[in-house]
Amino acid sequence: MSAVRRMTYAQAGAAALAQAMRDDARVVALGEDVGRGGIFGQYAGLQAEFGGDRVIDTPISESTIVGAAVGMALTGLKPVVEMRVIDFALCAMDEIVNQAAKNRFMFGGQGRVPTVIRMPVGIWSASAAQHSQSLEAWFAHVPGLVVVAPSTPQDNFGLLRAAIDCGDPVAYFEHKELWGTEGDVHPTQPAPLGRAQTVRPGGDLTIVSWSKAVHWSLAAAETLAGEGVQAEVIDLRTLWPWDRDAVFASAERTRRVLVVHEAVQVAGFGAEIVATLAEAGVARLARLGAPRAPVGYSPGLEAQARVDAARVADAARALLRRG
Repeated sequence: MSAVRRMTYAQAGAAALAQAMRDDARVVALGEDVGRGGIFGQYAGLQAEFGGDRVIDTPISESTIVGAAVGMALTGLKPVVEMRVIDFALCAMDEIVNQAAKNRFMFGGQGRVPTVIRMPVGIWSASAAQHSQSLEAWFAHVPGLVVVAPSTPQDNFGLLRAAIDCGDPVAYFEHKELWGTEGDVHPTQPAPLGRAQTVRPGGDLTIVSWSKAVHWSLAAAETLAGEGVQAEVIDLRTLWPWDRDAVFASAERTRRVLVVHEAVQVAGFGAEIVATLAEAGVARLARLGAPRAPVGYSPGLEAQARVDAARVADAARALLRRG
């Protein structure tokens, strides 16, 4: 695959994994339903090409899946693990936090766990409290994990390739409601881990975001532009390591920073960014996240848990009013 292609977010993930599997026989995929393409189509066609020994259907046991992947990685393979949704990964937290993340440190670098754990995040319409969580802050808190959250098909291709190649365990968060979004994918365009991307320039304030919230932030920036306010939008892309240089450079220019995420605002990763900027005293700061409440099943309750473009624009206006 060399030419630019129009793909969905799901197709880009499948294409990146297929390319990695062709390039390196050590790359394998395992999880529930990967043989039939995954519930979002992010493994479509892979078992037909690579066979059941490399695209492995597993029992319904998340701890077993991740535990097996850790063992595979320690013996030289590069497993890509499917958790279906992040909510189910909670059944494998010991394997992720105590085994995958800590192995390299505890054994003085003798063991490496080059595994990518794909955990779809975010509100999934009409899926209620146990299928709609954004828990990226949990994983960013864990030493030893790389944390990635692509917002576009291009980044889902490039960042998945980078995650597979990085040599350490990666918590890889794809949004449940981005699978069908389309975009051009340049297969040779790099997406280095730890590098943010400025997706809209501006000089009046900075909006820092990731995953689906980037799209709300861009829509809010369009609304604000109609009011004469030019908002710069930064897609963080990697939460750990996060691109402090890019965020600080923008903050020093605009002097106002709003951090936006879909996760619950209380103790969300936005607090880490805001605290880091506050310690340096470079800008006026604000953050916007979801209320500390489970996501409801009914449309009305679900809407209360959603961050959207209108709320982002309102938060930006409030920040601007502070001077």
